[in-house]
Amino acid sequence: KRTHYASSISSTNAQISNFQKSILAVSSAFTAFFDPGRGDMIATLGETTGSIFVNRMRDNMLRDKTGRRILRERPRIHSNTIDIPYLRSLQLGTFGKEYANFLDGQKVTPDTRVKVQYIYDDELAYVMQRYRECHDFFHALTKLPVNVEGELALKWFELAQTGLPMTLLSSFFGPLMLSSKEQERLFKKYVPWALQCGSQCKFLLNVYYEECWNKNIEEMRKELGIYLVD
Repeated sequence: KRTHYASSISSTNAQISNFQKSILAVSSAFTAFFDPGRGDMIATLGETTGSIFVNRMRDNMLRDKTGRRILRERPRIHSNTIDIPYLRSLQLGTFGKEYANFLDGQKVTPDTRVKVQYIYDDELAYVMQRYRECHDFFHALTKLPVNVEGELALKWFELAQTGLPMTLLSSFFGPLMLSSKEQERLFKKYVPWALQCGSQCKFLLNVYYEECWNKNIEEMRKELGIYLVD
């Protein structure tokens, strides 16, 4: 069960000038700094500051056979395209089952990702959208929890993968929300793992996750070069 973009994702976006985009970047960074829970502002910051890096992400996909197919077919990840009850029925230890368990355990759905608004190249807009919609797959593969510490560890992992400035902002200022003990654990345990694993493993946007539901997740991690934090 899968759908693709029926029309251009960027064609419905109201375009703004570079000056307006700069103002938006500053205001979203300011808001995200003082309220890290504002996912919409973090998303806006990613779109208004990450053009060079989104281009690099697209180039990484174009250099890979599966990445090129994903760009051509443009699969979407939401409850209308993924059969969650089917994933729940899969054998324990499969990627699909682990992903469904993650969604159920965290009481989240695939429908929470903000739509791209400020990237006007259609293909680049899709790359950013795909990156957002794969976020929960990254959680399932790394087994990082959905809490402040786990999200920050994943942001460092994503920074190593993508270089996106908004991941850098979250990585540096997010720890202010942690206790001193949690900060010490983050920087001694999670950050070294995230930077090493994120930079050495396969570029994760080149994975057609929708075709991996029945794959053993341990074998999948091994193929991708992902190892779990100790």
